[in-house]
Amino acid sequence: MEKDRFTSRIRLRHLHCFVAVAQEQNLGRAAARLMLSQPAVSKTLAELEEIAGARLFERGRLGATLTQDGEAFLVHAVAVLDTLGAAGRAVSKHDAPSPTLLRVGALPTVAIDLLPLALGEFRAQRPHTSVQVQTAANAPLLASLKAGEYDLAIGRMADPEMMVGLSFELLYVEPMIMVTRPGHPLQSDHPPSLEAVLDYPLIVSPKGTIPRHNTESFLQSRGLRLPESLVETLSVSLARLMALRFDYVWFISAGAVRDDLERGLLARLPLATGGTEEPVGLLTRSEGRLSMPAQELIATIRDSAARQRERLKGQ
Repeated sequence: MEKDRFTSRIRLRHLHCFVAVAQEQNLGRAAARLMLSQPAVSKTLAELEEIAGARLFERGRLGATLTQDGEAFLVHAVAVLDTLGAAGRAVSKHDAPSPTLLRVGALPTVAIDLLPLALGEFRAQRPHTSVQVQTAANAPLLASLKAGEYDLAIGRMADPEMMVGLSFELLYVEPMIMVTRPGHPLQSDHPPSLEAVLDYPLIVSPKGTIPRHNTESFLQSRGLRLPESLVETLSVSLARLMALRFDYVWFISAGAVRDDLERGLLARLPLATGGTEEPVGLLTRSEGRLSMPAQELIATIRDSAARQRERLKGQ
């Protein structure tokens, strides 16, 4: 049987090599990480593709990109390595325990809003567990989660092909808003027009991101478009300082500036932004097994999100 042939020939080195290349998206970097030569990595991948009977990567000048078959195989490869790791920890339970590390990926706008409270409460429950948080745009966030670089992530839904092997649990829905410093010329007794807003320097998310798409769609639906001269950034801290110090108008998810709005450090322009709402949710690997600390962190994040929903109702 083809299945028996596959399982009898596949080796752990094939899976480790495959996952390393999927994570690094580059054969040279994967080889360095695995402490192998690049020809050895290429040979191992060729063996794996011959065993699988499918091309798993598209190799090119810019690196190695997973094919559709590669995306499907990655889900199971990461699950196998996770399960083997759990098995190893189970039989070594009498050894001195090693510190637990949870790896969390998050959108920059979500990390600054939802995670501080959740992580503070989680530390009270698990004071000896370390949490590593990395921020990224949604597409690389999903790719890294699928490749096993995160234990869980907080992000947005994406196209079906990007969600293969992932589970999404809705936490809350938040709109895009426009904010400025208090005392900005647009902060007057009368709501400004969108045309007046576009006359000022703008800060928006980079092209290819969901917030940028929402911003462009919002303006296009009103017969407008973004000007050519913009500041494009995913950095919440950079955008915040520019909005505080200058006359920029910042198009941003409401949660990312909630604390500044409540403290009066930033002010929202009184303009309706209906139709820009986006779901924020928990993302995990469908085939993965979550550790007990990861499950407890997820429960804490759910509690924080529930409070978030209540705050959104009051706005």
